Amino acid sequence: MHALSRRVRFGFASRAPMSSSSSSSSAAAAGRVAAGGRDPSENPAVGRLRELVQRGDAADGWEKSWEAGVTPWDLGKPTPIIEHLVKSGTLPKGRAFVPGCGMGYDVVALASPERFVVGLDISSTAVEKAKQWSSSLPNADCFTFLADDFFKWKPSEQFDLIFDYTFFCALDPRLRLAWAETVSGLLKPDGELITLIYLISDQEVGPPFNNTVTDYWKVLEPLGFKVVVMEDNELAIKPRKGQEKLGRWKRFAHRSSL
Repeated sequence: MHALSRRVRFGFASRAPMSSSSSSSSAAAAGRVAAGGRDPSENPAVGRLRELVQRGDAADGWEKSWEAGVTPWDLGKPTPIIEHLVKSGTLPKGRAFVPGCGMGYDVVALASPERFVVGLDISSTAVEKAKQWSSSLPNADCFTFLADDFFKWKPSEQFDLIFDYTFFCALDPRLRLAWAETVSGLLKPDGELITLIYLISDQEVGPPFNNTVTDYWKVLEPLGFKVVVMEDNELAIKPRKGQEKLGRWKRFAHRSSL
């Protein structure tokens, strides 16, 4: 949850209404936070983050959070499930994109001679920190970091793979449709979107905001995205055990039958 764009102030977030379709009902059931899961609002650093982001311009709030070292989402290492997927050899090759990349651990983990990765963050401080620690790594030619606005940035090429983790749930819920439209424009036909979904409920404010599988479903499905995999993240870090779903989505290109 380390990047945000557009000048929207965070307000009170409410749960999204559920669809009456059977697929949405199943997604809603999958999206409920497990009993006993950790409440983000109990973390003092999350409270401080919310103060910074809600104070005025959201982008400025994220910058200040990095300057002050208020980064409660930062694991200090790659996301375990990403390391697992890289080792599995099931990820698309070509070009990959990580929005809200923060320190860039996942960017580096994904990068290889067969996969060039772009990490983007609204915070220039985060991007500078990412560049500093990663510039001398053996695979440094296989990735890059950019400070820019996710909603305004226009790359020269689309991507084969996009990975979103704690970016979607950091966005004001009013921006979620715009998030899906932006992702759709950045992803190649037949490209893959991976969403590591942090399930959260009962939050009066954010970030992170209330978040369910249904929230992704209702903005991605109308744009042609189909779920290939939706499963529990068995490799979630201890505070989030039982609170994460791994979603792998494909936007299938239309093929004429003629």
